Amino acid sequence: MQIEKANRLAGIGEYYFSQKLREIEQLNLAGKNIINLGIGSPDLPPHPDVIKVLQEESAKPNTHAYQSYKGSPILRKAIANWYQNWYQVELNPDTEILPLIGSKEGIMHICMTYLNEGDQVLIPNPGYPTYASAVKLAGGIPVNYELKEINDWEPDFEALEKLDLSRIKMMWVNYPQMPTGKLPSEELFVKIIQFGIRYQILICHDNPYSFILNEDPKSILSIPRAKEIAIELNSLSKSQNMAGWRLGMLCTSAEKINDILTFKSNMDSGMFLPVQLAAAKALSLGKDWYESINAIYARRREKVFQLLDLLECVFEKNQAGMFVWAKIPLAYKDGFALSDHVLYNQQVFITPGGIFGTAGNGYIRISLCASEEKLDEAIKRIVNN
Repeated sequence: MQIEKANRLAGIGEYYFSQKLREIEQLNLAGKNIINLGIGSPDLPPHPDVIKVLQEESAKPNTHAYQSYKGSPILRKAIANWYQNWYQVELNPDTEILPLIGSKEGIMHICMTYLNEGDQVLIPNPGYPTYASAVKLAGGIPVNYELKEINDWEPDFEALEKLDLSRIKMMWVNYPQMPTGKLPSEELFVKIIQFGIRYQILICHDNPYSFILNEDPKSILSIPRAKEIAIELNSLSKSQNMAGWRLGMLCTSAEKINDILTFKSNMDSGMFLPVQLAAAKALSLGKDWYESINAIYARRREKVFQLLDLLECVFEKNQAGMFVWAKIPLAYKDGFALSDHVLYNQQVFITPGGIFGTAGNGYIRISLCASEEKLDEAIKRIVNN
């Protein structure tokens, strides 16, 4: 018997990577041995001390019960210290921090907490596809604002202020920006916060890439009055190599934390305590940890630059995050055409920029989450074909 899907799923397609990974699996079964340079899933392990904490705490008989919806006080204190040490942002660990089962969860929680049917939300184009999907699932209406290379991938506030903003309730921003790798400046964050305050638009800043190939991590919450109008999501997936652990956080004013907790507490429960304690350990790691990880990514990025030169792409070398964003040559219709050409002819998968929005059609994105050996093999395949 066919059961009709809920209307809220209308216009929501399967996540691109979910579908593409199945195709790659079939190609591998056919003996193609695809090199996947598309997914931003760290291939490196967390720090050994983090794994040790997980092992030791998991062996204790008293750590397996349900946990608080607000997370362990130890983890919240570690998050507060991390924000103070690296972002110079003061957070009350009891009232201004909400641990999450990954920051992707927080995107949905925010949308479900604040959006009513028909509310409009500003979505970056190009940007993370989940922003628009979560808005639609919550009954909202995504309104794209285009990011352009000519504007250094920053919002055009003059153009935004010419729009009818009366129904805009929320704005998603993300710097260092994914997929473009654009780093934020304090001036940019000031403009975003002032825009939110002026038009009473909730600013939602997604900040998982601030430590990757970046010596100056920034938080939008460092801007005066930011907590009045902004929520920041952060994650241990990228900076701590803990993507599969599902560990994130949401930071904002106590009032907004309580709002979101109303929804979250009806959707999930607290995380396994040993995972939270291991996360607290990860957040206590010093500068040496980030430098060691970034040294690996920097070497890989040089290989990706070589690969992109072979494909005759154009790119900036000062990008942050674990990807490289590049403009495709005129020989290809769009990034999808180049991606498919390389996949089917050289057995290398790279991400077409168009999955991040129409403004990304002329671009591709390559992940740094592959060993130097794999990148060398990808380069070899492209040279020989």
